[in-house]
Amino acid sequence: MTVMIITGTSTDVGKTVVTAALAAAALAHGRTVSVCKPAQTGVGDNGPDESDIDVVERLSGVCGIELARYPEPLAPDVAARRSGRPMLELDSVVDAVRALDEAVDLVLVEGAGGVAVRLGAEGFTVLDLAGAVGASVLIVAGAELGTLNHSALTVAAVRTADADCAGLVIGSWPTEPSLAARINLEELPLVTGVELRARMPAGAGALNSNEFGVLARSIFGEFTASLLG
Repeated sequence: MTVMIITGTSTDVGKTVVTAALAAAALAHGRTVSVCKPAQTGVGDNGPDESDIDVVERLSGVCGIELARYPEPLAPDVAARRSGRPMLELDSVVDAVRALDEAVDLVLVEGAGGVAVRLGAEGFTVLDLAGAVGASVLIVAGAELGTLNHSALTVAAVRTADADCAGLVIGSWPTEPSLAARINLEELPLVTGVELRARMPAGAGALNSNEFGVLARSIFGEFTASLLG
């Protein structure tokens, strides 16, 4: 069984669409998959907005679980305090991930924001979760100016935590990339020392499930095949 955590260099870099693409590619490879979103923020209990788990299911057909939801779009620990709802506990997240890991071939865990964002009680982060469940960490990065610094700092944090870094993915590759974006394709592996695995085209999240599945297989088919053996 395999657990992979998808984190980002910041918020709104495309983690959810990348998670959906990995799920769709693994499913096409004939493997069972589940997705876990420990903390969803910025989505009401009965509002019209899609949660990240909703987006993953719409795009990939893979179901998942959400362990906590807080209505304000803030870091999970802050959102929990402000809402008066219970904070996540690391042990409960570990138990949930391990239960999924016993049931499916691949568990994808989507974090919130970046690696230093506190998910719950005692300030635990996705890196604490990675260490507790033996997960590898895939980093979703931006394409434009600033991504070299953000990506280098994120990779350094993953390595400091002794977690396995599975590589980088650009979460939203522009239709007309700027000079900086084009140069960053070459510079990201040099600056971070890890492989740039893929680029997700901008707007991929608006595709229907069939179109998205074809795209996911073309981008992540070989990666998921090697990941799962």
